[in-house]
Amino acid sequence: MESFTLLPLTIDKVTNAVLAPSSTPSLPALPDAISDLNTLHRSMLQFENAIPPPPGLINPKRSAQINKLRESGNAAFRKQAFGEAVKLYSLALEIAQANIAMRNWAEGMCDAEMSCGLKPKDNVKAWYRRALCLKEMGKLEDSREVLEMGCEWEAENQGKTDGDLRALLRDVHKALEEKEKIAGAA
Repeated sequence: MESFTLLPLTIDKVTNAVLAPSSTPSLPALPDAISDLNTLHRSMLQFENAIPPPPGLINPKRSAQINKLRESGNAAFRKQAFGEAVKLYSLALEIAQANIAMRNWAEGMCDAEMSCGLKPKDNVKAWYRRALCLKEMGKLEDSREVLEMGCEWEAENQGKTDGDLRALLRDVHKALEEKEKIAGAA
């Protein structure tokens, strides 16, 4: 039967390192485990790309604004004010581009995802931006799936407007291959 032992672990306020009590004779492997944990923490802090926030941290006010733009675009579309509908839908896509420029990958992905949902066909930029954000967040498989969906939606325009999608898909495939090589070597 397994048992659980509560240890008085603390976190150093200066270094953010996990600290254990000095005397734990019943757990001789604890100092090594804590050392490994602290080493892992320090190495993760040195990653070039910041670890993205959890998906729930997207500003709900902005999502509401984008939703309002979508609803306004839908209303304009129903009134057959197609120019106005296009302008409103385009605003949502521009919000995604602004988030990408600020490296707000999760927010940009959500904005681009909404744009893809509004207009899946003839919307190469939204598919590209959505996949780019996923790639930058390290979600390579999801990025590949989005790119493949985008290429399917853009099949009629193959070779005309989907060049960026296909180029990014090649990059994602390369990154996935490198990831598999690293995983195989480990």
